[in-house]
Amino acid sequence: MRHLKKGRALGSDASHTNAVLRSLALALLTNERIKTTETRAKEVRSLVERIITWGKTGDVHSRRLIIAALGGEKKLENPATGKRDLEMSYRVIHDIAPRFAEREGGYTRILKLGPRKGDNAPMVIMELVD
Repeated sequence: MRHLKKGRALGSDASHTNAVLRSLALALLTNERIKTTETRAKEVRSLVERIITWGKTGDVHSRRLIIAALGGEKKLENPATGKRDLEMSYRVIHDIAPRFAEREGGYTRILKLGPRKGDNAPMVIMELVD
């Protein structure tokens, strides 16, 4: 039964759903635009908007909330950029959040693309609003 279970089940169990959401949120904050299914985009939207709102505050507590929401600091280097995951919280607070200082919410946009060829899943492009 799904008593007291919020959100959509994106994977086989709760841990997989959380992993998918964290991965999509990190990809969106890194690239500022991702292509995914409509269901996943609608679910990750609330997480990303919460992270950006924390980034607008910019204090130590907000930084720790951002780190926890993105899966903790693993200190892994990204082979493409050579940066560590720790820098994502810095980027949210110093680069992404100041762009939305005047905006009260609605930091993301979902553009529908149509069905995917293999399984007919509705595909969308999710991006940060400028």
